[in-house]
Amino acid sequence: MEFGKRQDSSRRLVGLIGVVLFHVLLVWGLVNGLARKAIELLPAPIETKILDEVKNEEPPPPPPPPPKLDIPPPPFIPPPEINIATPPPRASTITTTTVAPPPNVAPAPRPANNTKAPVVKAKACKEPDYPAVSERLGEAGSVTLMLLVGVDGKVTESKIQTSSGFDRLDKAAQQALSRCKFEPGTVDGVPQPAWAPLKYTFRPAR
Repeated sequence: MEFGKRQDSSRRLVGLIGVVLFHVLLVWGLVNGLARKAIELLPAPIETKILDEVKNEEPPPPPPPPPKLDIPPPPFIPPPEINIATPPPRASTITTTTVAPPPNVAPAPRPANNTKAPVVKAKACKEPDYPAVSERLGEAGSVTLMLLVGVDGKVTESKIQTSSGFDRLDKAAQQALSRCKFEPGTVDGVPQPAWAPLKYTFRPAR
């Protein structure tokens, strides 16, 4: 019979613990459910901001223009009359001085340059050869040459001043007479190069 009593007491204990657990779970569920519902039922917080009132400040009106004042013209004051006594004009005296003209001084005469022209003579050199063609054709005539005689008497340049009328005769005379040596010209006794004319005539043999 004790075995049956122990089983009954253990069953009661188990049933009591189950009832307690049931009530604990029930209370816990109620508490959690109500809390969620309360949170859901509460409205969301409303944010409010205080806005400063914007005032449209208008610029102050400009100051009124200054009044125009009519300034009267200054009174006319006549200038004072000033009488200045001028002394009588003095008679001016003009003194004239005669200046004797300077004596006429004749310029000193310049020393004349003692210039001597070159001495050129056809006899002083070998006569030009008569061109055979000109002699056969009977060509004749006079040719005048201008010879530049240097300080040593030699001809440094020559040119034909007057032609004989035949080119062969002119060239023969120029080539031959340019090889001659003459007496040079001088200035105050000093030899100087100078031009001199020389005339030569070609005559055919009879």
